[in-house]
Amino acid sequence: MTTQELNDILNRLCGLEAENEIVEFKEAKSNYDFTKLGKYFSALSNEANLKGKPFGWLVFGIEDKKHNIVGSIYRSKRKDLDSLKGEMANKTTNRISFIDIHEVNLPEGRVVMFQIPAAPKGIPTAFDGHYYSRDGEELVPLNIEKIERIRAQATKEDWSAAIVPAATLEDLDEDAIALARKNFKNKFPDKADEVDLWDNITFLNKAKVTSKGKITRTALILLGKDESEHLLNPADAKIRWKLMDELNNDIDYEIFGIPLILSVEKVFAKIRNIKYRYMQEGTIFPTEVAKYEPFSIREAINNCIAHQDYTKNARINVIEMPDQLIFTNQGSFIPGNVEKVVIEDSPEEFYRNRFLATAMFNLKMVDTAGGGIKKIYNFQRARFFPLPDYDLANDKVKMVLSGKILDLEYARLLAQNKDLTLEEIMMLDKVQKKLPLTDFEEKHLKSKKLIEGRKPNFFISLKVAQKTGQKADYTKNKGFDKQYYLDLIIKAIKEHKDLTRKDVDDLLWTKLPDWMTEKQKKIKINHLLSELRRSEVIENKGTFGKPKWELK
Repeated sequence: MTTQELNDILNRLCGLEAENEIVEFKEAKSNYDFTKLGKYFSALSNEANLKGKPFGWLVFGIEDKKHNIVGSIYRSKRKDLDSLKGEMANKTTNRISFIDIHEVNLPEGRVVMFQIPAAPKGIPTAFDGHYYSRDGEELVPLNIEKIERIRAQATKEDWSAAIVPAATLEDLDEDAIALARKNFKNKFPDKADEVDLWDNITFLNKAKVTSKGKITRTALILLGKDESEHLLNPADAKIRWKLMDELNNDIDYEIFGIPLILSVEKVFAKIRNIKYRYMQEGTIFPTEVAKYEPFSIREAINNCIAHQDYTKNARINVIEMPDQLIFTNQGSFIPGNVEKVVIEDSPEEFYRNRFLATAMFNLKMVDTAGGGIKKIYNFQRARFFPLPDYDLANDKVKMVLSGKILDLEYARLLAQNKDLTLEEIMMLDKVQKKLPLTDFEEKHLKSKKLIEGRKPNFFISLKVAQKTGQKADYTKNKGFDKQYYLDLIIKAIKEHKDLTRKDVDDLLWTKLPDWMTEKQKKIKINHLLSELRRSEVIENKGTFGKPKWELK
């Protein structure tokens, strides 16, 4: 926006008689609480959706009663202001963040205007796992009625349930229908004898693949002949499998189209699910497991099919790397938070493609009881492998499934420790992957003495390290007491008469904690030398820029 456009908007907002559900003013001191900012982000985003507006405004530097401009020094450096976008995305549903953050410098003072996007259709915006809204000018939890109104937006029109007028039973694949019958009988064994007596259209109606004998988009996606794919245009109902090496070079690829009920097995057959060998404690014989649990592969592919936003006219991708599989589908993750789905073990309440999901459930392709993702987590836990990684950015779901152990002792004993919940293992999984912890996770793990270190460089604590055989790693991470380093410097100067800065660096570098960066190690050594100098233990007999430390 131009400066004039921003001034016009600001004048219009200040001209309001009072704040409303999508406009909030704050004087905002320099240390304005980030959590409160996040709550307002969630509230204004949800209210903008409910009001049918594209965005709401949170304005800093304005007095909230009389709307006088008082100025704000909140994050006065532009880079600090811009960093808010990433910080907010890390805490919100589907990594939603500000449309933009505008600064307006006026004679009365600096004004910061946060432009907050409306919650996407069907998906309320949460901050740190909680939903907020406005009751007039008040910040309040998002009530059930408003949650239902937003979520209902996703169910008003089910793309997958639409009838395809030009399609007939002849457009469906016989082998696909045969497999669908077999799966249906396995899913509902009490109806097996009946199923054999049904003709195809009766069976498809009963399985809720067709609607009153008419061919739906769901029927074509799951059971359609390859040559009938044009009936789904412009949707691109295909799965692309790609094989890549450790340098991200393409080695091979293949594209599989409808019927997807058959293509799932074809993609599964492409994946090189070779044996992975490791030694278990207490035996000299190696244990062998497949790199990937077959259920996890099929569940991941079928989830992509069920949740793909076909209106985006994009393909589902399955990328095979040497030690991991990557699954991607277009469309936001409707539950909003993967950890919440896993920990609460609750079924999904809303589906992008409800008709398709129901058909896939009936054909034993997915589990609408909501436990599929948690089963993948538990399979990884039982195999001592890292837990799945989800990336929900850019209106896309990306799931990474690892096929190797990061640390056998660590993973095995933590996964088998009955004192640890799955939620705690998910937190510790972040630590071993060097991923950031939330304030709650940090506090919880430290309270149980499971981790040590300073944000963001946490490491497994002595308690866990002793259990998992990571004692050496623990010592390298924790380092030594400060006095040890001071004594080492003094001892070296006594032996060699003097030390240059390079000598001191060489002396201490490998003894400092492994988690420290080069910059942090240099700062640490600076502090140690400064402390000895201030204590008049050593003095600099060198020149500026070329210190030579001697005992005083």
